[in-house]
Amino acid sequence: MNHFKDLDPLLHSQLRLAIMSLLMSVKSAEFVHIKEKTGATAGNLSVQIDKLSKADYIQVTKSFKGKKPLTTCKITKVGINAFEEYVNALKQYIN
Repeated sequence: MNHFKDLDPLLHSQLRLAIMSLLMSVKSAEFVHIKEKTGATAGNLSVQIDKLSKADYIQVTKSFKGKKPLTTCKITKVGINAFEEYVNALKQYIN
């Protein structure tokens, strides 16, 4: 019998988990900051952010800083709940 909760496949990706972990600790973060912190390529990061956004785990805001495009990411309530459930599920595996 399996007593373990299934791990959220969306959060089980190393990069998506890194993005979510980062966003849990800040009000919001700019794309460039997330890219620097995760070491991801811009292309890969865009794809992963898009997946998290489509799942409503994060909110993506596109604007301009002067003439440069600015993408800002913020975790949603859905994302916070999913992240906390994921962490709790992991703890069950560890214990």
